[in-house]
Order: sequence, then structure tokens, then C-alpha cells
Amino acid sequence: MRKTVLVVDDEKLIRWSLGNKLTSWGYDVGTAENVKDACEALSEHAYDLILLDIKLPDGSGIDVLRRVNAITPDTAVIMITAEGTVETAVQAMKLGAYDYVSKPFNLDEMRLVIEKALEKADMKKNLDYFKAHKKADIIKNRIIGESRAFRRVLELVNKVATSPSATVLLSGESGTGKNIIAREIHNRSDRAERPFVTIECSTMPENLIESELFGHEKGAFTDARSIKKGLFELANTGTVLVDEIGDLPLVMQSKLLRAIDERRFKRVGGVIDYDIDVRIIAATNIDLEIAVEQKRFRRDLFFRLNVVPVQLPPLRERGNDVILLAEFFMQEFNRQFNKDFKAISDDAKTLMLDYHWPGNIRELRNAVERAVLLESENEIRPEHLILKPMTETQTAGYEKPDRTLDDNLSLDEVEAKMIKRALAMSGGNQSKAAQILGVSRDVLRYRMKKYGIGKDSVNNGT
Repeated sequence: MRKTVLVVDDEKLIRWSLGNKLTSWGYDVGTAENVKDACEALSEHAYDLILLDIKLPDGSGIDVLRRVNAITPDTAVIMITAEGTVETAVQAMKLGAYDYVSKPFNLDEMRLVIEKALEKADMKKNLDYFKAHKKADIIKNRIIGESRAFRRVLELVNKVATSPSATVLLSGESGTGKNIIAREIHNRSDRAERPFVTIECSTMPENLIESELFGHEKGAFTDARSIKKGLFELANTGTVLVDEIGDLPLVMQSKLLRAIDERRFKRVGGVIDYDIDVRIIAATNIDLEIAVEQKRFRRDLFFRLNVVPVQLPPLRERGNDVILLAEFFMQEFNRQFNKDFKAISDDAKTLMLDYHWPGNIRELRNAVERAVLLESENEIRPEHLILKPMTETQTAGYEKPDRTLDDNLSLDEVEAKMIKRALAMSGGNQSKAAQILGVSRDVLRYRMKKYGIGKDSVNNGT
């Protein structure tokens, strides 16, 4: 993206000559001749750098510098000094100016100072970003899983991460970890030291999505009292995750397609095209091909996003990953709640492996959090896990893993154990438990009575 520079000087010749040179060097340039014009320009545009004369007709460049510090502290400032103002320039540097140059200045030297100032400003932005986000990323974005289905996903992540610009489409049920995989792609790429930003299409009001993505100019709409940089601009050279892209309105789909294809955009209410270099990762929990057929999603955008499709498996298809994740969450909440859970009991593990996890990893995490928070024992047991009953749709076609042939159990003991597990899975709902077992409710009641399974043992699952 082209950097923007504001030249503030009361000498018309300097504004003209510097403006022409800066433009030839590839910068977008604005000019101001006094404090008033400079402050107005700052309220209307966000500049990457300001060349600021200290002596101005209606005040001091120090006043403008203080204004910059107040509204756009990331903007780099280089002071322009005349004879007798070096002391003031030193004061300006104490207030945050990057450097100063003296009149008359050498344009080649000026160019070098500008490049170094912008480089330092970019480094500071990236450092601030990582200080704010890296620690949280390390804690939250642990990639845990050894199942064959999940290993296939990680193999694809490794391949796509080496391509810095390939567009990725992450698909999978809600709660399967699409956000974590998106961050992993970013962290393993050569963009890892650059920003990673997310827009949630499902929660963003339709009238605000364009402004969030592309930003807006002052006065673009009623509440636009100042300029705003959008996520594409903030993420330049980094990665943008467009989450739940299937919820993006059709009119915004066309604008997103243009930004991806042309690698440029306009702010809302603006006329300037801004160039961008970002990787797009889109995520969805709906079938976009069906949405295309139903004319709810643009076909051209779908094909543009579907360069590298990554399908995340639901948790119920990841086998023992359920236990690995549960143990990780248990330790996480031990630290958070100052608890000392040592293990997950074998029966609780069996219940976890048999359960269908409609909410996937998010539901598992919530179940473990609730158990660690509310219970006082040193292990998680089946009765600590409050799981959702299966709906009729979920029950139809669901094949529960065969985990009933335990060693040293009689046939009656195996049957009693199956009934208890089914009751635990259904939250004590006998009709749902009967559906899971493939028997009538009357048969279930008969078997419960036969094995002495009462309401008190419903949640035990053992």
C-alpha cells in the first residue's frame, strides 16, 4: 500500500518541490501551509508520515506535533528546522518526533531519513501488535490432535503456509477450530511477524461491514466524525480472516471480490484507491456450493476463495483427540481456577469418546470448564459432565463407537453399562436413551428395573 505523507511548510516552493519529489518516490502527498490547515488535514486523513516545519505563520510545529500525538500516535514526524530552531527541534524529538532536517536540505538525504522513519514506525506497530496478541495466541492456539483426520488437515496447513498469498477456504461445523487453524496458517507463513485480523460476518450489522473492512473517510455518513482505517488497511502485509463468510451480504460479496482480484480498495466515502497486500482466509460452517445454487452466495467469489479448500473434521470423527483436548483444557482451567484436577476417570473418558459432540471442540471445552469450576474432586468423573441429549436428527444415522466389550464383564453387566451410558448421554431423558440404544421406551424401563438402575444413577454412566 502506498504510504501517505503530509508536508507542512509556509513556503510554497518547498511544498511544491517536496510534493513533486515525494510523488515521484511513490508516496501519496498532501500539503498544508499553517497550523490550522495541518490540523484540518489530520482530522480528515490518517498520514503515515509528516514533514513538519517548526516555524509556521499562525503558531509552532510543536502544536501540530502534539495534535498528532493525540489523534494518530503511530504517525512518524520529521521536523524541518531553520536557523535558530535546532533547540526547538530537540524538544520536538523529546515529544516523539523521529528526527529533524535543517534547511536547506539535500533531497537524497531527506529520502533516506523518510525511509528510515517509516521503517521504524512499521516496526513499532508490529511490535505493539505482537505484545498485545502473542501471549494470548500461545495459550489459546495450541494445535492438539493425533488422529489421522486431523493430521491430514495439518499436512495441508503446512503446504499452504509456505505460499504467502494463496487464498484459503476453511469449512467445517461450528466449533471445529477454524479460527485456530487460520492463525496457524498465518503463524507458519512468512507473514507471521505481520498483523492477523478477523472480521465476524455473522455478528456485524450489515450497514457496518463495509466500514469495518475498508474504513471510511470523515463525513462518509452521519456518525463518521473522523477517518477510520479498515481491517484490510490495518492488516496490510499480513492476514485477514473473514469468518462465517456465508453470512456476508451479496452487495458486500461483490466489493470483497473486487478487493481480492485487484488488491486495492476505497474507503467508504473516499475516491482514492489504496493498494493492499494481504492473504485472505475465509471460514464457513455452511456448504457454500449449496449457497451458490440457492443464489445466496456469488459463484465467482466462491471460486476465487476456493483456491485451497481445507475441510475440518468434526470432533466425533477425531477419536482419541477428544481425550487429548479434554486433558489440555483440564490443565488450562486448573491454572485459571486454582484447582488441582489430576486426571479424567476411565468412565468419563469412555463417555467422552461415545458422545457425539454437536458443538465440537467448543462444547468439549465448556464441559471441562464447568466440571473444573464447579466440582471439588481431583478427577473428572461422568457425573461431572453435563452433555446435551441427541436430537432425533442427530440420532438418525449416528453410529456410536463399539466400546462395550470390556474385559471380565458378564453380558448383563455389559447391558447395564450400556443403559447407564445412554442415559448419561441423553441427560436422563429415557426416550432419547431408548433411541440411542435402538429399543422402545418400555423395553428400556424394563431393563432399568431389571438391573436396578434408578434416577440416582442416571448421570453416573458407569
